[in-house]
Amino acid sequence: MSGDDGWEALRRATRARVGIGRAGDGLPTRELLAFQMAHAAARDAVHGRVAFQAMAAALADRAVIRVASAAPDRATYLRRPDLGRRLGEGEAARLPAGPYDVVFVIADGLSSAAVEAHAVPCLDATIARLDGLTIGPIVLASEARVALGDAIGAAMGARVVAVLIGERPGLSAADSLGAYLTHAPRPGRRDSERNCLSNIHAHGLTPEDAAVKLAWLIREALRLGLTGIDLKEAAPDPALPPPGGGRVPG
Repeated sequence: MSGDDGWEALRRATRARVGIGRAGDGLPTRELLAFQMAHAAARDAVHGRVAFQAMAAALADRAVIRVASAAPDRATYLRRPDLGRRLGEGEAARLPAGPYDVVFVIADGLSSAAVEAHAVPCLDATIARLDGLTIGPIVLASEARVALGDAIGAAMGARVVAVLIGERPGLSAADSLGAYLTHAPRPGRRDSERNCLSNIHAHGLTPEDAAVKLAWLIREALRLGLTGIDLKEAAPDPALPPPGGGRVPG
């Protein structure tokens, strides 16, 4: 496949598979192998396990607590999303009560690769922008879905909970992290009551730029007392210079 086949400019602008050509009735060998590699990476991300012990060591300067959902293993977690939304028996008793302005949860979700690559940098960059707020211990949650953050936040008396979680991998990104923010977390919160930043990875929203937006959302959520469809994300885009020139400060 030549580089001047009319598709090159579009390929440079996206990681989507466009203009991949054909060999007879099938794909060119190079494209077929690339597809199989991407599929394998996605499967590995879903079935992989986050090295939470190493992550806790990397967060040694902060208080860290490990909890698990009601899903007893990975296979059950993938079959029973409902169990991933609930804390396991006795887990809530291990969570210290606040009150805290913000509690951060790092959850494995559906991509161990995303959590291991981007969660700690995103967490550190966000907390660095939250001077003056009371931050609770960092909670590392295994076999966790987004809504597990509501149970954790409620148990810890958090005004808002921010869940950093591995997103379902695709064939263009197996390491995409999501950040979900919920005001007044409690079990039963609807998806429409939380804000989401998605596609946090090297080819999407970088952890540093995501932190700018997440910190803005946290402060607005605390100021207005709400999240979800009622909180419109209007944070400055870190990729665009302010009117006076230069990069938007964090």
